[in-house]
Amino acid sequence: MNPKGFLRELKRRNVYKVAVAYAVVGWLLVQVATQVFPFFEIPNWGIRLVVLAIIIGFPIALVIAWAFETTPQGIKRTEVADVMPVTGRKKRAWIYIVVICGAIAVALFFVGRYTSANKTAAPNDISNKSIAVLPFDNLSDEKANAYFAEGIQDEILTRLSKIAALKVISRSSTRKYSSAPDNLREVGRQLGVANLLEGSVQKIANAVHVNVQLIRAATDEHIWAESYNRKLDDVFGVEGEVATAIADQLNTKLTGAEQKAVTDKPTQNVAAYDAYLRALSIEHDRYSFPAYQEAAADYAQAVQLDPGFALAWAHLGAIRSFLYFNGVDTNTNSAAAVKEAADRAMALQPDLAEAWIAQGAYRYRVLRDFSSALRAYGEGGKRAPNNSLVFQYMAYVERRLGRWKDAESHYKKAMELDPRDLQVFVSFGGEFLNYLRRFPEAHAALDRALEISPNDESALANKANLFQTEGRWDEAAKQLARIPADSTDDLVALMRSVQAVQEGRFDAAIAIVEPKTKSSTPGKPLNATTKLSLTQLGYYQEWAGRPAEAHSTFERAIQAIKPSPDSVVTPDSNGLPYSLALAYAGLGEKEKALEQARRAVFDYANDAVSKPNAETVLAQIQARFGDFDSAIAVLPHLLEVPAGITRADLRSNPLWNPLRKDPRFAKFLTEPEPK
Repeated sequence: MNPKGFLRELKRRNVYKVAVAYAVVGWLLVQVATQVFPFFEIPNWGIRLVVLAIIIGFPIALVIAWAFETTPQGIKRTEVADVMPVTGRKKRAWIYIVVICGAIAVALFFVGRYTSANKTAAPNDISNKSIAVLPFDNLSDEKANAYFAEGIQDEILTRLSKIAALKVISRSSTRKYSSAPDNLREVGRQLGVANLLEGSVQKIANAVHVNVQLIRAATDEHIWAESYNRKLDDVFGVEGEVATAIADQLNTKLTGAEQKAVTDKPTQNVAAYDAYLRALSIEHDRYSFPAYQEAAADYAQAVQLDPGFALAWAHLGAIRSFLYFNGVDTNTNSAAAVKEAADRAMALQPDLAEAWIAQGAYRYRVLRDFSSALRAYGEGGKRAPNNSLVFQYMAYVERRLGRWKDAESHYKKAMELDPRDLQVFVSFGGEFLNYLRRFPEAHAALDRALEISPNDESALANKANLFQTEGRWDEAAKQLARIPADSTDDLVALMRSVQAVQEGRFDAAIAIVEPKTKSSTPGKPLNATTKLSLTQLGYYQEWAGRPAEAHSTFERAIQAIKPSPDSVVTPDSNGLPYSLALAYAGLGEKEKALEQARRAVFDYANDAVSKPNAETVLAQIQARFGDFDSAIAVLPHLLEVPAGITRADLRSNPLWNPLRKDPRFAKFLTEPEPK
């Protein structure tokens, strides 16, 4: 066959045109598949199938172009079309179609490359330098060693969180997943990360085997894997080695400070490290006062075994500050004990992020020096930029300082790093947005928490509280009905008692609160929650028409809060100073009640969360003793200020009953809520 003749024949039979058009349209289809399929979460094999079909179809299209031709009478075999009369000019529509398809394909190509190159720039995209550390499998024969596997996982995560160039998801968002989930793409999507670290730990006598593998979530591709076999007394460096290897695999260059933070060995004492890991597991998995006391005891054992264990000192200071803050065993968890632990951590390792966090906890929870606490937390955040708790702590302090916008920003940063932690959503919706009376947003945040854990008692109780604050009592009752009747949660009991009071069921309210007024540990001092419950119970008894019981309960409350005339009731997060004022008022001791209430307002002057509560109590006591003018004068302020009151409270709270006949008070009840 003459090659030139064959090429002329290809041109005459439109094979060239079909080849060019097919190539352009095929490329367009590939670009569309590449851009669209990931949006609908179609696996990568779908794109490969499209490409394969286009490749297979190419020779078929050429054969058809050789054998057939389009004519005004339809598609005919080329031999038939050759003998048909030519009518009109040849249409050139195919040229326009090819040009348009080519332009679209080129545009999609560059759009895809642009968005790929800017993956980390858009906050809603998933950065290639993002990672979640999934729970490690405990392969030890002794299942009691689960804490050891959890500890190794947590230490790897903690070290990664100190690398600023990475996005690292917090443990509270990953702990509900299995060690090696089947749906890696979905896990990555839920957590907002490109990479997942799986692992296992096996502890046998004095030997430890750690196995880890880094996986690309979208493709299930194993990027890197390693096994470590160590003696127990040589296991301390494994976490740092793993974190360094991961940073290297994700093309992340560490600064000198980051390299030190990632590779430092916290202790060389095996027993101290074991006690530390036990405490860490308890702190992360069991949220209750008794559990935290147990964790504090293990941290204390760790520093006793190794007094130079700065990380354990830092955790001890932070957890004791929490117990002090809530009035739990303040003899052990005293202000001095918190200070000692925080200061020891700082003296041993001044660049340790956890040491700065412990300092922030001491300044916030003990000294109530909010500005200084915020600076300390900020220093901790610089050294652990992926620690979501630091941002939550900063938000808590900023609320107290009245810096609401800054607090909101830090809440959102915490949610980004901890997207599956229901507690941050509960705090944001149930407290922060509730304080600001942004009720629709608050409900949305709590709904998000309930998506994560549909039966969580804290989330349901906060949802009920939100409805109560709005005066939507029927809806609040429905939320409370979802919580088991035998719940021991303090917030649940409070919300149920408030609901009962609003419904006029005072005896039911008494039955709910009374069990909370007894010490959980005989012979031990009452914690702050129990002391508050005593004042609350006294008023329920008064409203139920049981004055003798109320009188006795108010005396118990005063004795618990202020055991002697010389006792100093310092401001705290629970409101004991103004609860004492209400107890005095319950006994009819007007001067003591007013003096204590005014002192509480003064003590909380720099606390934007607690001051409105203190001002509210002062107004209620003034109303109780007939000073209606003073009580009513402060209501506009309390209805406007964040963390103040709502008109629903004015309508339903019996503490406002003395004002009910005053027309000035009645006017407040009919006005709309301020925006």
